[in-house]
Amino acid sequence: MTEPDAGAPGRVAVIGLGNVLMGDDALGPYAVRVLQAGWEFPPGVSVTDAGTPGLDLTPYILGVEALIVVDTVKADAPPGTLRLYRKDELLATPPAQRLSPHDPGLKETLLLLDFRGDAPRDVLLVGVVPEHVGKAVRLSAAVAAALPAVERAVLDELERLGCPARRAAAPAAPDIWWEKPADAV
Repeated sequence: MTEPDAGAPGRVAVIGLGNVLMGDDALGPYAVRVLQAGWEFPPGVSVTDAGTPGLDLTPYILGVEALIVVDTVKADAPPGTLRLYRKDELLATPPAQRLSPHDPGLKETLLLLDFRGDAPRDVLLVGVVPEHVGKAVRLSAAVAAALPAVERAVLDELERLGCPARRAAAPAAPDIWWEKPADAV
């Protein structure tokens, strides 16, 4: 994990959300691991797999000026479709009823931080429409095919924010531990 420098101006958090044991819901953690394996990030940029924090998302976001979240999204589109949502789009409608304690709680967290005056000024949700969210440890072919577009969207946003990533001198294979056989972990 690349940790931010607490004193760095313009702190940016890249956060992957999702449950690695629920098929396409693993998109966020998977994408973060791909980014960590292939890119170097400047001081002030953190890249974190937050798992399924629910309403405990606040500590991941508190104090950052810009936020990039990678997660699956519900949308009327084919599986694997990339959707980008800015903060104003995310907050345009009231939060939906939470159906599980593992629901990301992104909208609720942003509203809470807005109320406190601590919300990030820039927010981008990089979302992909899932094909299957259920007990499984692999991404569907449609969502896996969207990974390069997800990576490009995150890198483009970092560039826009003035903190571009550099290709790692020695890129590694991402550690997708949940896809490995039990005896290999």
